Amino acid sequence: MFARPFIDSIEFARNGRELCDEIPIVTLSRLSDLLASSEGTLGYKVIGSQQGDSRKLEIVLKGSCQLRCQRCLGEFTYPIDITTQLQLLPAEKLDETDDDEDAIEATQQLDVLALIEDEVLLGLPFAPKHSDESCSASLQNLQQSANPFAVLAVLKK
Repeated sequence: MFARPFIDSIEFARNGRELCDEIPIVTLSRLSDLLASSEGTLGYKVIGSQQGDSRKLEIVLKGSCQLRCQRCLGEFTYPIDITTQLQLLPAEKLDETDDDEDAIEATQQLDVLALIEDEVLLGLPFAPKHSDESCSASLQNLQQSANPFAVLAVLKK
């Protein structure tokens, strides 16, 4: 088991620090509930920066996970390649941000894995599915619905 990383987000950004690691997907419990399989790892990099009074965290995630197709219920590999910029703000200023920039509360105990899990969850499709060419349910539906009047012919008999 490994220690869960926490950072002081303000100091992290002010000093331009960087944190890189790989984590097993099974440790991300909220994400594991949505997956067909919890196998694999996810690489992450958190980069702090400051320009003037603006402090930011850049989150870079790379890896893949196993999702379940909502059409055929088969498993497929979904690539994760996410890069996000998050502005660090005090809690009272979060409501004042414009919708163009993503912002989180600047805290002294920021849970890095929870932040990473949130970003992955936001990046997953709402209804994951294979591409039309590789989904068996999609191909079966095309073959069955080739002639819609065939169903009416059966009902007529």
